[in-house]
Amino acid sequence: TAAVTGWHRRLDGAGAGAVQWQPTPRKRFLAVPRSSSETVPTYAALTATRRWTPVSQRRRPTIHEVAKVAGVSISSVSRALNGNTSNADMVDRVNAAVREVGYVPSVVAQSLKTRHTGQVAFAMEDIGNAAYLEMVRRIQPTLRDEGYRLLLHSTGADVEDELGVLASLSQNYVDGLILCPLRVTDRHVEALRQTAVPVVVIGLLPDDVPVDNVRADSRVGARLAVEHLAEAGARRIAFIDGPLDTVPGQARYDGYRSGLAAAGLEPDDAIVRFTDFQFEAGRQTARELLTAHPDVDAVLGANDLIAMGVLHALRELGRDVPGDVRVVGMDDTPLAATSFPPLSSVSLGSADRGRIAAELLLRRLDGDDAPPERVTVPPSLTVRESSR
Repeated sequence: TAAVTGWHRRLDGAGAGAVQWQPTPRKRFLAVPRSSSETVPTYAALTATRRWTPVSQRRRPTIHEVAKVAGVSISSVSRALNGNTSNADMVDRVNAAVREVGYVPSVVAQSLKTRHTGQVAFAMEDIGNAAYLEMVRRIQPTLRDEGYRLLLHSTGADVEDELGVLASLSQNYVDGLILCPLRVTDRHVEALRQTAVPVVVIGLLPDDVPVDNVRADSRVGARLAVEHLAEAGARRIAFIDGPLDTVPGQARYDGYRSGLAAAGLEPDDAIVRFTDFQFEAGRQTARELLTAHPDVDAVLGANDLIAMGVLHALRELGRDVPGDVRVVGMDDTPLAATSFPPLSSVSLGSADRGRIAAELLLRRLDGDDAPPERVTVPPSLTVRESSR
């Protein structure tokens, strides 16, 4: 039976003006019989002789076919495709043959020959973190304008994964790497000393490591936040940090304590917590902290995700922001301005750090062998409703 797509009206000749409704066949697939002696072929009959080949098994045109159609040798085709010949007529014939047979040169094979992939990798802790997305938004167009593709790699802050990325550079799968590690171990330092391709690190590095380095002054940023909260009248300023064994975790903790000292406030480890740089970690930690210490009148979150978790916990506890507790985050991601209430936050120049890292890497890819650069992006505080 023909497939039905709808119904159409038919005038019945047996009775003047009589109307019958009957199904409309799907003419795109099956032809409607012209007489009762004809039959409609079944789907099985239509497809019995059709051969289906998975895309992965379809044969790609080869360089041998290009050479045959062009009437030249395989080596001539290779020279023409790689721009290593001045014979314009041969190049035209090869290009015409390439179009005719649908040949696509293997990028992998070409990169093995030329040692150039046209690709740069960016390895970071969490691709879903808005601070890293801000970096990507500046890294990608900067590289694209110079003909490079960007590959993203999320390490999950796994040291072994990061070291694996550095070790794989010797296999020439990318021309360069931008690395943003949360932790810098002795093994990181040793791997960076022996890297086979240009690398730029976003984050703090020992000064004797011979790679370009773009860093944010997280210590000064945390101090700015604490001084602002103290000036707003806060006296019990809690701090919810990321892991202390990470580069940003240690720097922001140092800045927090420095800010307390500058404001003449005594540090109290009872209102300091270390957790993950994630929203849910911030929410759960804030609930526990604020329940145990209801006298806390301000909280600094080590990043915007933690700080937004704090805002959520305060709503759950029925506390007013900023009336009961003021809150400040760090990174000043686009999420900060859209939270409720809008979150005060310290910008650490994520977008600028991404752009500068890409520019430094491009210089190395162009052959610049100048001594490694150390670039520090200064922080700035944007005050919004959460801490006024």
